[in-house]
Amino acid sequence: MKKASIADVAKAANVSKSTVSQYLNKRFNYMGENTKNRIKAAIEELNYQPNYIARSLKQKKTSTIGVIVANILHTFSTQIIRSIEDYCQSNQFHVIVCNADDDPEKEKNYIDMLRAKQVDGLIIFPTGENLNLYQELINENYPLVFMDRLSPNGEGCSVLLDNEKASSLAVQHLIDEGIHEIGMVTTSYNQHLTPRFERVEGYRKVMAENGLIVQDDWIIHTEISEMKAAIKHLLQSSHPPKGILAGNDLTLMEILKFFKEENVKIPDDIALVGIDEVPFALAFHPTITTVAQPTFEMGTKAASLLLQKINKTDAELEQSVYRFEPKLLIRESSSGHIQEKRGI
Repeated sequence: MKKASIADVAKAANVSKSTVSQYLNKRFNYMGENTKNRIKAAIEELNYQPNYIARSLKQKKTSTIGVIVANILHTFSTQIIRSIEDYCQSNQFHVIVCNADDDPEKEKNYIDMLRAKQVDGLIIFPTGENLNLYQELINENYPLVFMDRLSPNGEGCSVLLDNEKASSLAVQHLIDEGIHEIGMVTTSYNQHLTPRFERVEGYRKVMAENGLIVQDDWIIHTEISEMKAAIKHLLQSSHPPKGILAGNDLTLMEILKFFKEENVKIPDDIALVGIDEVPFALAFHPTITTVAQPTFEMGTKAASLLLQKINKTDAELEQSVYRFEPKLLIRESSSGHIQEKRGI
């Protein structure tokens, strides 16, 4: 059976091909309700399927963006992707999601692949090591937004959390609870990623502001696979901390697994706060104090900025770095009062 064309739809609806094209592109400004209904009925009757490849060639636009996530296992990443997809769908854009696994070579391959597929722009959670490639995209004025991390070159458009404030809120809360010996556990520094360094810097600053000593061995930065062993070494030291800040959700998971295996009681033995809200925070016992990122707003902002760049309406952008405010969600895991009463 011959596939219906746009000309067939136009003939069946008794309108011009350009009117059908306007309908397909949702440009209804000067289109009457009766006309829209006739076109809709003709499309359904003929089982018309738009030729997106032909349309892309004609418009020189695919209405598709690529999102390259550093590590899709992060709750933050999946929430951001959801908000990007929601925003793009409402603006008739498609989204291709790729997971780089924090691997620079994999990230480079995905960038090359997505550009070969002629996506209109990219949102990248950068691994931090493809400096020349990032710069090449920026120099070409290719529509690009960095998410969660600053461009290592210091250029380009970035959307991320106020990371120093996030860790400062968490540490100050523990201090206010009477806990003054505080450690921090985060993932490896190897790739020099913005959130990890900024969160450690915020931790150091608020400790100093309160006149508290930071022992270097209280700061753990290692691969996930080695984290349990590092935490065990820390807690078995002659002077272990009485509170811990988990630098992200994956770190928090490793800490909780270790505490369960070793029967460490929260907050009786040690208080705990995590950066990144997690779905199980309220279901866990005791409930987990976290610092939440406004993921929906951040993803929406990144998608909005990218579409402005694609549509060349970004001339009035006031800045290149957009930072969002963290929010402390106080729950049971960070209470210092039980700790003090029991003399731990």
